[in-house]
Amino acid sequence: MFYYQLDDRLTLRQLQMEDANALFMAVENSREQLWEWLPWIEATRSLSDCLAFIDLCLQGAKRRQSLNVGIFEERKLIGCINFNFIDWQNSSASIGYWLDPSYQKKGIMTSAVQVMIDYAFYTLRLNRVEIRASMHNKKSRAIPERLNFRHEGIIRQGEWLYDHYEDLAVYGLLAREWTHTHAF
Repeated sequence: MFYYQLDDRLTLRQLQMEDANALFMAVENSREQLWEWLPWIEATRSLSDCLAFIDLCLQGAKRRQSLNVGIFEERKLIGCINFNFIDWQNSSASIGYWLDPSYQKKGIMTSAVQVMIDYAFYTLRLNRVEIRASMHNKKSRAIPERLNFRHEGIIRQGEWLYDHYEDLAVYGLLAREWTHTHAF
């Protein structure tokens, strides 16, 4: 099971079934802000939705196709970061993330992304990590830019968001470009 102590109060840990209530509460507390950018918010309306999601996450992890990690402040779930899909044939993974707005602008997500990059390159031995974000989501785009990802292009109308398509900025980072000291 994935586990990493980020600092004295923050932990990254693979989501488990017993986290469903904490996940639901975190989504509820941030629903209005997350709704602007994340299409799955509408489908997350009950505890059973979170249980079903975590079950899918655990199945994906067991098959080594994905990894969904909670960001915890002590025992409180404050966000998630994940490898949406691990492409073993092409040795790459795509990272997605969200954080309770009251915890944003504190460097938490940047640190969490660094840990996931380390894990991708040093433990999983992948060659490429990708992050996609809406062209209009400046906060989400700031993270790969801060971590020296290369802006590789735009996927026009790449994501359906409730009632319209969003253009997605695509950022990529190769293992040989990553200079961070590894955590694993």
